Amino acid sequence: MFIAAVTGFGLYKGVEVSGQAGGSPLAAPTNLIASDNTYNNKVGLYWDTIRGATTYRIFRNVSNNPLSADDIGTTPSNSFFDTGGLPAQVFLYWVRAENGATVSDFSAADQGVQSGTLQQGPIPPLDPPPVPPANPVTATKTYLGKTLFWDEQLSSTRTVSCGSCHHSGNGGTDPRSVPAAASSINPGADQVFTTPDDVRGSTGVPFNNADGTYANITNYGLNAQVTGRKTVSYVNAAYSQLLFWDGRASNVFRDPLTNAIVLNNNGALESQVLGPPVSTAEMGHSGRDWNDVAARIAASKPLVLSPSLPTPLAAWINGRSYQELFQEAFGTPDVTPSRIALAIGTYERTLYSDRTPWDMDAAGIVPLTQQENRGRGIFNNPQNGCAGCHAGNLFSDNQFHYIGVRPQTDDTGRFQVTGNVQDNGEFRTPSLRNVELRGSYFHNGQFTTLEQVVAFYNRGGDFNAPNKPPVIHPLGLNPQQQADLVAFLKRPLTDVRVGTESERFDRPILYTESSRVPQVIGNGRSGSGGFTPQIKAISPPMVGNPNFTVSVSGAEGNANAVLVIDAADPGIGVSIPTLGSFARVAMSTQNTGDGNGWASLTIPIPDSANVVGKTFFARWYIEDAGAANGFSVSQLVQFSTFGLSSVASNFSLSGRVLTPDGRGLRGAIVTITSPQGEVFRTATSSFGTYHFDSVSSFGGDFTIAVSSKLYRFAPQTRALSGDLTNVNFVGAE
Repeated sequence: MFIAAVTGFGLYKGVEVSGQAGGSPLAAPTNLIASDNTYNNKVGLYWDTIRGATTYRIFRNVSNNPLSADDIGTTPSNSFFDTGGLPAQVFLYWVRAENGATVSDFSAADQGVQSGTLQQGPIPPLDPPPVPPANPVTATKTYLGKTLFWDEQLSSTRTVSCGSCHHSGNGGTDPRSVPAAASSINPGADQVFTTPDDVRGSTGVPFNNADGTYANITNYGLNAQVTGRKTVSYVNAAYSQLLFWDGRASNVFRDPLTNAIVLNNNGALESQVLGPPVSTAEMGHSGRDWNDVAARIAASKPLVLSPSLPTPLAAWINGRSYQELFQEAFGTPDVTPSRIALAIGTYERTLYSDRTPWDMDAAGIVPLTQQENRGRGIFNNPQNGCAGCHAGNLFSDNQFHYIGVRPQTDDTGRFQVTGNVQDNGEFRTPSLRNVELRGSYFHNGQFTTLEQVVAFYNRGGDFNAPNKPPVIHPLGLNPQQQADLVAFLKRPLTDVRVGTESERFDRPILYTESSRVPQVIGNGRSGSGGFTPQIKAISPPMVGNPNFTVSVSGAEGNANAVLVIDAADPGIGVSIPTLGSFARVAMSTQNTGDGNGWASLTIPIPDSANVVGKTFFARWYIEDAGAANGFSVSQLVQFSTFGLSSVASNFSLSGRVLTPDGRGLRGAIVTITSPQGEVFRTATSSFGTYHFDSVSSFGGDFTIAVSSKLYRFAPQTRALSGDLTNVNFVGAE
């Protein structure tokens, strides 16, 4: 009977489904956080967006019982301010997800309390930024915008996202703008590197064409271009009616295809979204428009390039397509340029920092240190002028000023928008919230410490012009006063959540931050003039990528060139390889002369599970009479393919399950789980053997586990990229 039962169990497939208690299709909200003595007039609540929820209901009680709790309101967002509680009264809070008549279970409780203190001074607390009525903040739209903001597939090369240039851990600006590395330097107005007008900008894309190939251009060659200004912080950007340093992003947002007004006020966030994706320096290819951008997003798997997502965001996406995400956020699956901007604008509108030590000092909760208070006095002294431009609770007047960082002619700033010569060299005043984190300062990133910034103001700026305001003048601060002012600018103005990239400021890890980026290794062979060809590959080696671009520069010009990609290093050798297991492509280098030749081509990576997880090696071979054996050779590029294929392939898997002394174990249950959560099971035979046939795989790592009442077995992780045999397990007592 036992044998018959095991045989009857046989081979079957099951899919594990996790349900909610009570049978609700909505998950209970997770990670509810209620503020504790952070505000003196409210309790702030924040939680994860829940798939399928349209509203959230908030409950409050003095005891740990949600069933008797007061219903204090609903919101379509995933944050809420409770302004109706009593000061110093400790409450417990719960949130419930809802969609019409469908409701979830209660979230786990969290304790919150507002202080019993009074606001100090005339400056009011920082309230949430204004929201345009035609683009209300919803939790689903916020998460869609977050997904789009961090998705490098928004760029033509699949290597730059909006978030590439905006990290909250760097105060909402670009961490790559801090070091003086060549990869983050723009040559400035004189177009000459290593001169005083150089700019610490943001690394964008190589100049690229619609087919994915790169073009060799002045200053950058085949390398990524660098923006002519340092990025402005995206944290607290929602308070500004005009965005970018020069204010060219208007508060009136127009559809980029029809020019129809979508938002007639408070739409600067949406307006600024429209620029970078079609800029040939920042994210776009030559001739790119917003039809191209929307088509790219519609054809992409959300955040597939990222090796790691915040758990709540991953749970909300849950393997869905962009069309499905747009369906939930907007009611239909259409991926349009306007909707992309509306979603990203919504996400950015939730990124405000109102929990700095300065805020808590102003609320009478925790005072600043003596040195910080001395620095505040210097900051607020009208003779010093700091608080004039950096005014109010935002620490910015959001106006445009020329302050003498560089001559007006270096970058005419606001003049480029208004055409008014009185605006030459003027730039928008940035907020000082989280300024300590930014690492480089002013529109050109010229200074890299706040000590340098304060010294600049103390000497009255470095250049003069007719529109330089009188408030920019030598201040005469002694070293101690300068140190006190720096102390005020640092800790008091920094929101811990921003610096630690926590709560709403968490983010995915970018492809370009990961080990997935192809690596240049080894040595090549030089040719005429002593030049060794320089290979470059930055494209994601993702299955299904139609434009995996590999280029070469520093080669002999107008010469025959061959790119070879193989499962093993094709080597330097005495002859150019005639085969490549992945690709072998011949073409000619452009330009003439020793070391002036370059070439670029794109190769599609098959949309097949057969290549997932495979490692390949690439070299360029350039015919060159001045090289040994008649050809020069580039260094080696090594890359491993990743991702999941959209086309399933079938594989088999077999092996034995053994006891500790090496005997076959009968009746053990072998389970394999796919990356998509599909589960396949079978039982071992009387000899301990097991076999799976026709297992569908889209690529990725499968988990293989064995269960038995008698022994313990360590699970194994394997990529089913070929038929696997002798995958054996040995039990432990």
